[in-house]
Amino acid sequence: MVILLLPQNKQLDAKPPAPRIQWITIEKAEELMKTSPKKVYVDFYTDWCHWCKVMDQKTFKNAYVASYMNEHYYAIKFNAESRKTVMFQGKEYKYNAKYRAHDLAIELLQGQLSFPTSVIMQEDFKDSQPIPGYIKVPQMEMILKYIAGNHHTKTPWDKYSKAFKNSWR
Repeated sequence: MVILLLPQNKQLDAKPPAPRIQWITIEKAEELMKTSPKKVYVDFYTDWCHWCKVMDQKTFKNAYVASYMNEHYYAIKFNAESRKTVMFQGKEYKYNAKYRAHDLAIELLQGQLSFPTSVIMQEDFKDSQPIPGYIKVPQMEMILKYIAGNHHTKTPWDKYSKAFKNSWR
């Protein structure tokens, strides 16, 4: 006879913890891309940005968003005011005191510095698409699936978004 002893405060039917987005650096994404290409999602944020914090709590902690992001994207969280030097695509990026922002943020946001801004890139780091503002879970589902499913190559956004049926809560 086997007796299983559980701590008193543990329940047998407890749900497993929700998945979390596996954030990596842009350098790590570039390295991983060589052997296992994926789309790239970059969250540009600042420490002072209220809506960035709301997006962290409400959108990025959603289990559906996290699972899908981890499976289909390399997810990068980048502080747009970082003072850390970054090497990306053979180019060195630094903090730009004139703009009070990092040169990588300035380039990928095409000079439109508002936060949060999401940038989605293809497997070759090309065709970057900045999406400014807070994104709720239903909109995030539509955007992530539009790009990951390569619908953007054959269906205009307006047509896709009208026909899209959300399934994430």
